Amino acid sequence: MTGLRTVGTLSGAPQLLVMLPGVGMAAQAIFDAGFAGAIERRGLALDLLAADVSDLGLDAVDTWDALQDEVLAPARARGARVWLGGISLGGLVAMAHAAARPGSVDGLCLLAPYPGSRPSVNVVERAGGPDRWRPSEQDLRDPELRVWQWLQSPPLGLPVFIGHGTEDRFADRIQRVAERFPAASRHTVAGGHDWSAWLPLWERFLDTGLITP
Repeated sequence: MTGLRTVGTLSGAPQLLVMLPGVGMAAQAIFDAGFAGAIERRGLALDLLAADVSDLGLDAVDTWDALQDEVLAPARARGARVWLGGISLGGLVAMAHAAARPGSVDGLCLLAPYPGSRPSVNVVERAGGPDRWRPSEQDLRDPELRVWQWLQSPPLGLPVFIGHGTEDRFADRIQRVAERFPAASRHTVAGGHDWSAWLPLWERFLDTGLITP
């Protein structure tokens, strides 16, 4: 994948959040759902971009430099605080990006992040969970399991917001991901794996104080 297609406008705000959509979700859908409006109502000094990841397979994350080179690194170079977020598969991609590029972001906003396929998650569970799993060389050829390796010890001090709907079809597995982060990072709302939960979670994220006025 060369270049980066984004929706949104950079105003030079001191904070930037780049949101990665889920499978089959256009970047524009994040704005249509009201994410930018929620920022404006709160008067937060936050620029929002949504990046098109439709051509990106998870196995390409390690070599996908456009997000870093064209958006994240320039924003940090001018002194902005940079968050990376994602919805569903976009949340898994966000974690994979952070895992492959330590120190590249100042925080993560994960809305119902896809926890990985059942076969990948089963590898970790059969070992007795993330703390007991010792990934093999073969395991680490699986990009989902590389994310789980990162989840064994997420960076201390990295602000994370992770949430999902209580009726989400992936709720049990998302909860296992959430448990890798401090209790204060974890949030649930009513709703499924759809906007009925994702928009309220976004509004809760904006109200946590993690994004300053």
